[in-house]
Amino acid sequence: MTEFSGKPPGPAEQGVPEPFRVMVVDDSAVIRGLISRALETDPEIKVIASVANGQMAINTLQRQILDVIVLDIEMPVLDGLSALPHLLQVDPNVKVVMASTLTAKGADVSLRALRAGAADYVPKPSSTRELTGADNFKRELTEKVKAWGAAARRADPKKAASAAAPARPASVTAPVQPSTGFTLPTPVRVKPEPQPIQLRPMPLDLRPDLIAIGSSTGGPQALFEVMSHLKDLPQPILITQHMPATFTTILAEHITRQCGVPTTEAKDGEPIVGRHAYVAPGDFHMLVNQKAPGMNMIALSKDAPENFCRPAVDPMLRSIVKAYGRRVLVCILTGMGHDGQKGSDQVVQSGGAVVGQDEASSVVWGMPGAVATAGLCSAVLPLKEIGPFLRKIALRQAA
Repeated sequence: MTEFSGKPPGPAEQGVPEPFRVMVVDDSAVIRGLISRALETDPEIKVIASVANGQMAINTLQRQILDVIVLDIEMPVLDGLSALPHLLQVDPNVKVVMASTLTAKGADVSLRALRAGAADYVPKPSSTRELTGADNFKRELTEKVKAWGAAARRADPKKAASAAAPARPASVTAPVQPSTGFTLPTPVRVKPEPQPIQLRPMPLDLRPDLIAIGSSTGGPQALFEVMSHLKDLPQPILITQHMPATFTTILAEHITRQCGVPTTEAKDGEPIVGRHAYVAPGDFHMLVNQKAPGMNMIALSKDAPENFCRPAVDPMLRSIVKAYGRRVLVCILTGMGHDGQKGSDQVVQSGGAVVGQDEASSVVWGMPGAVATAGLCSAVLPLKEIGPFLRKIALRQAA
């Protein structure tokens, strides 16, 4: 039997954001309840359905228009990874956030799910006791659900229109009815006025000794796209992706396999060498320590989180400027917040350059938007163009 949480959303009011419609899928009724309650503390989210396995999720999606699905991995009848392609076949524009435990297996399956079409992942605590007090998990889940809910509505306007209609009661055994679409007016979502982008000239003589990349929400997919163009570059590449421990290890392995760039999770004290990428390990800031001219080493730090993050992009960039000076090329990809803005400012003040992802191709135009609207970027590009652009600058020849 399908469980439902709360009352269906009422008619949209002009200018008032409609709650994002979410389904929670987990074989534990307790976990479903905890996740649902955590999500509904935010008035922009409404949990429309709560079901116990992948097959029930497929059946429910055939009757409900949803923005986001929070999908557990290990479940009876049909697990999350097996259910994923069927869910996307029913609704190609629904955004699926995988919920997995903080284990190597959970991290690997989550990143495999991203390759199979999942939008994102969220690592969940391993027990209901931990989940009850896990404020960081609740905040991350809520932020990701809202970010991906907005992306779902941009991709499919009928999702916004459906938010104005009463939710349709569902039964997992009812026959599937073909969709007839919706003709209700699309609610107006309040959005701040866009800030102007002022580009800086790209330094004509910049031949970088290092490439640094920062990313957060939507970052893994963006990284795979960008890194696929950076094979065989002579420069080292430093990557800070907001991600927990264990997941960063698996992320490095996936970049190596998918993109052909030798990539490892950074280790304290190891030398930084060309033709290699280093991923900041979860719960550590990744810094550069110059032992001698031309001899730079990784330094891992447990200093306080910055911008609510550890690892964070800003401390990485500050240390890079000290070690490499002006010969630095920075790329800021999709992500919430403004991590990377202060560090990018130091990069451009030293004579380096910053490239940002554009708003249209970003899941959240927070981090790249912060550097773009602050006038720190020499280029703001769609995701597909960033890798080739970085490669072009990296391979510049001396005049």
